[in-house]
Amino acid sequence: MSRSVRTFRDRREAGEVLARDLAAYRDQPGVLVLGLARGGVPVAREVAAALHAPVDVCLVRKLGVPQWPELAMGAVGAGGAVVLNDDLIRGLDLTDGDVRAALERETVELRRRELAYRGSRAPAALTARTVLLVDDGIATGASMVAAARTVRAAGAARVVLAAPTAPPTVSAMLRREADDVVLSTAPADFSAVGQAYADFHQVGDDEVRDLLTTGRDDPEIG
Repeated sequence: MSRSVRTFRDRREAGEVLARDLAAYRDQPGVLVLGLARGGVPVAREVAAALHAPVDVCLVRKLGVPQWPELAMGAVGAGGAVVLNDDLIRGLDLTDGDVRAALERETVELRRRELAYRGSRAPAALTARTVLLVDDGIATGASMVAAARTVRAAGAARVVLAAPTAPPTVSAMLRREADDVVLSTAPADFSAVGQAYADFHQVGDDEVRDLLTTGRDDPEIG
């Protein structure tokens, strides 16, 4: 893991770099790569191709603060796992009603995305598998923690959290939730995931569907 500043051309290049850092998992039986929707899916697709592993989507939603929706007070996973930043919630005097409203709103969006990406297809079977959870970057770590708890509850034997960029401060928190953590870069001056990319366009639903359609080669993924 490098603490130096690096700019990736786009998510595809970031995925290629991350795949090299995950080379120990190449051609290993039972490995499944899950990209956090939406931005993590293009990165995960490159990782899966390089590791000769199947790819699917992991649905997690950030719980935004009412006044500043980009500021995360936590995250919720499709399986119902919830992670909250209690210090932030107390510091901003947010109420239980604020948290419930965010949970309800994002749960509706999770269901919409699950239908948009999978249709009637069931999620990939996770029992006894090594699951690599991949995002395009990690800021607070709340989404990754929610994702890790979701796949653990679904039966994953090992959970690996991986991203091209993250602040060095989140590594210890992530290691409490995972069997392995792989971060390609962890710059000391980290301010946002987007700073690591020349092209950080918003990934749309159509792009996610296309990437997943071309990435399925596992009989346990419908």
